[in-house]
Amino acid sequence: MSTVFLNGEFLPSDQARVSVMDRGFLFGDGVYEVIPAYGGHLFRLLPHLQRLTDSLRAVRIPDPYTETQWSGILEELIGENPGTDQSVYLQVTRGVMDRRDHAFPLGLEPTVFAMSNPIPDPDPALAERGIAAISLDDIRWQSCHIKAITLLPNVLLRQQAVEAGAAEAILIRDGHATEGAASNLFIVRDGTLITPPKGPLLLPGITRDLVIELAAGHGVPHRENAIGEAELRTADEVWLTSSTKEIMPVTTLDGRPVGDGRPGPLYRRMHGLYREYKQAVREGRAG
Repeated sequence: MSTVFLNGEFLPSDQARVSVMDRGFLFGDGVYEVIPAYGGHLFRLLPHLQRLTDSLRAVRIPDPYTETQWSGILEELIGENPGTDQSVYLQVTRGVMDRRDHAFPLGLEPTVFAMSNPIPDPDPALAERGIAAISLDDIRWQSCHIKAITLLPNVLLRQQAVEAGAAEAILIRDGHATEGAASNLFIVRDGTLITPPKGPLLLPGITRDLVIELAAGHGVPHRENAIGEAELRTADEVWLTSSTKEIMPVTTLDGRPVGDGRPGPLYRRMHGLYREYKQAVREGRAG
């Protein structure tokens, strides 16, 4: 039985209880984060906590803990659960109210929940064959930079991809590719790595930022720029990134091959750089 954290207490997961009057349950009124831990070391913890703070501020929920307190809670949580590599999920809702009302009353105490699950080893075949993706209209709201728990549009888009035999959906809004249903987007054109700039229509991904950082540190030409739908469909390489799925090469888009239909050379280089960084995290040499 795994151990979870709920409102200041560590307890077995089957003993954790949240009120049915919690606004997270009734309205999806809350935000979340997902943070990998490799070898007991939390991956890019400070950027994850900064994104959590930004999301909380955007939806006007007070941050229940300081950075130091969050760090202590999450480190204790991964220590309580077995597994070399883990994925920590944490969620903060606005709290419990005495009656259902869309307007939120002042003074609610946020509900804080966190759990940890093992991260399966990456499938080595992924680097050889890549994944299939489909393109879909971006039906989400206008504040995708907030990591909100209201994920029904993302769920429906991802399910549509799965039912089409694809691993992910790449979303199109007003003629431009924004990101995946649960991932950030990169393309490669003429040796240059391109990703859409941050803004309200996409999530500021932590792995996305690390890929840019690794590119800058290793002389990989890169830029942040809007990606038109035509550019997406004619790209030499297409990647999707997330904290738990890392870097995924898309080799088929809407049933057509991307490039030559195999993971490209720049993906293979970045995949190696990312693996080196992950190993440094495991050994406590990077955060």
